[in-house]
Amino acid sequence: MNPSFDDICQVRCIHTEKVSKVRQHMLQDDIINSLAELFKSMGDPTRLRILHALRQQELCVCDLSVVVNSSESAVSHQLRLLRTQKLVKFRREGKVLYYSLDDHHIEMLFHQGLEHVNE
Repeated sequence: MNPSFDDICQVRCIHTEKVSKVRQHMLQDDIINSLAELFKSMGDPTRLRILHALRQQELCVCDLSVVVNSSESAVSHQLRLLRTQKLVKFRREGKVLYYSLDDHHIEMLFHQGLEHVNE
């Protein structure tokens, strides 16, 4: 695959001061990897539907499965992944687990992504 000449500099030059300044503020690999995992977790349509539903109201797996039109088993699996990334949390009420967004940062991430795609 040949790169398009519209996408690259036509002359190779390194702006050492700019490069040095940016390198000083680059994130460490473990932070970059965690951030990539977070965005990967949010990169699935079913998980996004779940997050969007939970933006509106706390719901149990049974309710979520109806809302996102997926099996309870599939929703439970997705919730497990979302919990691992600390995107959702649950509380137990008797035999029922109610899920909600883990914190306001998740709402902000979702909202900003939504604003971006609607521009």
